[in-house]
Amino acid sequence: MLPAQDISSGFALDAQSVGKLRLQAKSDPNAALKAVAQQFESIFTNMLLKSMREATPQEGLFDSEQSKLYTQLYDQQLAQKLSAGKGIGLADMMVKQLTRTGIVNGDLPAQGAVQVPVSTPEPRPTAMDAQAAESAIPSLAAGAWEPAPGSQDSAPGAAFKTPKEFVDKLWPHAAAAGKALGIPPHYLLGQAALESGWGKRQILATDGNNSYNLFGIKAGAKSDGAKVAAATTEYVGGSPQSKREQFRAYESYAESFRDYATLLKNSPRYQALLGQNGSVADFARALQQAGYATDPMYAGKLERVVNSETMRQALAG
Repeated sequence: MLPAQDISSGFALDAQSVGKLRLQAKSDPNAALKAVAQQFESIFTNMLLKSMREATPQEGLFDSEQSKLYTQLYDQQLAQKLSAGKGIGLADMMVKQLTRTGIVNGDLPAQGAVQVPVSTPEPRPTAMDAQAAESAIPSLAAGAWEPAPGSQDSAPGAAFKTPKEFVDKLWPHAAAAGKALGIPPHYLLGQAALESGWGKRQILATDGNNSYNLFGIKAGAKSDGAKVAAATTEYVGGSPQSKREQFRAYESYAESFRDYATLLKNSPRYQALLGQNGSVADFARALQQAGYATDPMYAGKLERVVNSETMRQALAG
């Protein structure tokens, strides 16, 4: 039997801790429940710290993008420490509630019914009937993924009010890209959500028009399409650096998904990703190893977005 996991002794962003928790859930569900509850309390505490930071002035002499990043990392680790042991009591309340309702009890065998949810169920289209869904899986030919007449997909400055609206409107394009690449659509939606903050941090031109670039794809030196200059953070030798880069600009979200699929389909370094329909952890790790992003924690961030409760609720029909 594995010992109960002590979240206070590890690094808050250690992706291996999730794997250990999965193994513990199989061998000792009751002990795993406590660890999961503590992780939830840690996330809740981190949200409180984040709200506190946002309520205080952050335009001091020594404030910068780098200082904000390290402050976020510090708060994540601090939240984990505060949630260890008795914490603020939220974890204990969750354990008692789940035990009382019969989700976990002491009579369960080692391979009992309690399992830590680690994957997102395959979503279903929410705005298309079966016939429309069939016609929304085209080839990669240009023009095949354009939005339906009258849709708001190509409206200037189009945005999303909620994660569910983000998923509902982009699902047809994610389904088409996923079909072409052999990758679950909600993995692609998760990456678009990570890159764009669920559509809240989209790349805009100087005139305010939307670039519809949901995947942060840059415009290379040989790119002859429309471009948009924007500030971004790149990691050099593991250290974040603020830069201003040129990004590709599109006419619609459909074109953004099509270009993303074309990039992965045609670039030799992304061939290992094609048909990657296993766990989201495998997909995220392969994407980072292929060099999609310079952020050393990109894979872990993507996995958390896809497996998040926000994503689950957005995918619910």
